[in-house]
Amino acid sequence: MLKRMHSKLQRLLSPRSICLFGSDWAENVAKQLTKSNYSGQIFAVHPHRDTLAGIACVKTIQQLPFAPDASFIGLNRSASVAVVRELANAGAGGAVCFASGFRESDLDDGELLQTQLVTAAGDMPILGPNCYGFINYVDNAVVWPDQHGGVTVDGGVAIVAQSSNVAINMTMQQRGLNLAYLVTLGNQAQTQVCDLVDALVADPRVSAIGLYLEGFGDIERFCHSALRAREAGKSIVVLKVGKTQKAQVATFTHTASMAGGAAASSALLVRLGIVEVSTISVFLETLKLLDHLGPLTGSAIASVSCSGGEAGLMSDLAEGSELQYPDFSPATTSVLRKILGLRVTVANPLDYHTYIWGDVPTMTDCFSAIVAAPFDLHVFVLDIPRADRCDPSGHDCAIEAICNCAVALAERGIRPTIAVIGLLPENLSADVIDKFRCADVITLHGVETAIAAIDASIRAGQKGFVDSVIPMLSASVSTATSKLLDEVSAKKVLKSYGLAIPFSAVVSTLTELQQVTKNKEHSWVLKVLGVAHKTEIGGVRLNLRTEAELEFAFEDLMQVAASLSPHDLQQQELNQGRETQILLEQQIESPIAELIVGVSRDASGLMLLTLGSGGIYAELIKDVTHLLLPTTANAVYKALSELKLAPLLKGYRGRPAANMDLVVAAIMAIDAYVVDQGEGLLSLDVNPLMVTPTAVFAVDALIEFV
Repeated sequence: MLKRMHSKLQRLLSPRSICLFGSDWAENVAKQLTKSNYSGQIFAVHPHRDTLAGIACVKTIQQLPFAPDASFIGLNRSASVAVVRELANAGAGGAVCFASGFRESDLDDGELLQTQLVTAAGDMPILGPNCYGFINYVDNAVVWPDQHGGVTVDGGVAIVAQSSNVAINMTMQQRGLNLAYLVTLGNQAQTQVCDLVDALVADPRVSAIGLYLEGFGDIERFCHSALRAREAGKSIVVLKVGKTQKAQVATFTHTASMAGGAAASSALLVRLGIVEVSTISVFLETLKLLDHLGPLTGSAIASVSCSGGEAGLMSDLAEGSELQYPDFSPATTSVLRKILGLRVTVANPLDYHTYIWGDVPTMTDCFSAIVAAPFDLHVFVLDIPRADRCDPSGHDCAIEAICNCAVALAERGIRPTIAVIGLLPENLSADVIDKFRCADVITLHGVETAIAAIDASIRAGQKGFVDSVIPMLSASVSTATSKLLDEVSAKKVLKSYGLAIPFSAVVSTLTELQQVTKNKEHSWVLKVLGVAHKTEIGGVRLNLRTEAELEFAFEDLMQVAASLSPHDLQQQELNQGRETQILLEQQIESPIAELIVGVSRDASGLMLLTLGSGGIYAELIKDVTHLLLPTTANAVYKALSELKLAPLLKGYRGRPAANMDLVVAAIMAIDAYVVDQGEGLLSLDVNPLMVTPTAVFAVDALIEFV
């Protein structure tokens, strides 16, 4: 069924015939098709008009000579349903539903009409409703009722967008991006983003795919589509919007509250090897890099400019990214010193000064030595003066020298890996872009944007972390009847999965406390049981060594427990009619670090693992990272290495290092427990997971079920 759907989508997106329904909006599509020099057949159906933008109209679908490959339906919502039904019965390829007022609206019958629309379509693909349509710039098929800024290309990237207005604006780019397809989704009544990914991946003219999305639709199908794209060698770039509006399921655990709406979607993209970016500019520049060179296979970058300020900026802005600036090899350094002289320091990033400026042969020799070095990308920082107020001809020498290097490499059968970066986007004009394009040199616009795009392209080439295991998905459920395992019960369960816990005992009287601690030389901890967040209500006492300290702390906590309101208790029914209990626990001495490990169910159903600095630090300094479950030991190792507390785990300033195998094993034990529980688990919190040089202990835990 899916293969058939994707075959039909390919027919829709690369149509040899197009049929138009409606008046003004359909007429706009006809004008755009004429403007684009579409070579296929164009039909129009209208019950009352003889022509539509010069196209002869027929009265009914039955009067068409054959079923069209693509149709634009610019009619009201009720009429759209009827036309979709007739097209599907006639064997048409697919349709764009322009009308709004379906599920995306507040209209009372919107849901019903959308159901009728999908039923009417059957297995004929439809884009929308509330959708502008699509533009195929390879075949000049512009099923689009508005202006656009694209041009015919032989191939390039495909962009799928949920916002038609944003899509229009992206076609107006003047950055030299080869845009092969632009497809809008509307409210995804039938055709989802995963369907379009599959159809576009199958087109050999598409080099990479960009997704501008609010949501992924069917997540499991999206995962399979993303993995198929990866197998086909076609990278996906995602700009996801609406992150702050996606509410997290409310739970008792700390980590669930820290796992914001964007965390699960970002973790999903990492899991699938999809590159996520945060701005339109980086989105377009990354797609341009992927189209031109494909994912970068490494992170070694050579940066070349004629200014120390530019060299310093390139270095500073790369901080925290995947970009690396390795030193030039001794051989390359020797050549550059001969060309540039002793007054120039040879380093990467390189400031070659202006001593050779204007001498094209010498500049070519200098640049050739750099592009011949085995870097993954060779970057030249170059801004051209504006032609309306200045004379840009003085910079022709740099353009010529860079192009000379690229052409020389191409003549030797070597694809140039050269990019020119303008510090400001407007400082590389269309004419300059074209000059570099002729030499197979890519231009990147704006230094911050360019570095972010290079970083994204490097990440796109990092295949080691891609996991073919589809993440857990649980149905969204009400939390009104959720139940908690308290600390004692939760730790007991986790212990059965191999997670170590400190020695502990539950006591109700001072006599019981004294019996347990007698003749034991330890530091102790006392905690009030039956409370989710003990620290907030003063329900924890630490560093208790003497009998007097224990006695005082016990009596104090008994008073705290007696003052608790029903609202403070985790599960009121478990505390009613039960004597107050205190948890006595051996305190872990001299820990290397404290971690928080939590699991929460995202509103999408994804099970999210949150790792961070323990105690209050995860929230205070935002030291958290996220993975989806189930995960792998390698993914956990990598995630831990990205935390700010990673140096503590490695042995900061000569201090003992953690046994990372034990740390990872503890987290994988939690992973195994969550997988076994399946949809019954809502959230889990281990805070802290205490790490010593030789052991790892779960010191506190909560588990919430539905």
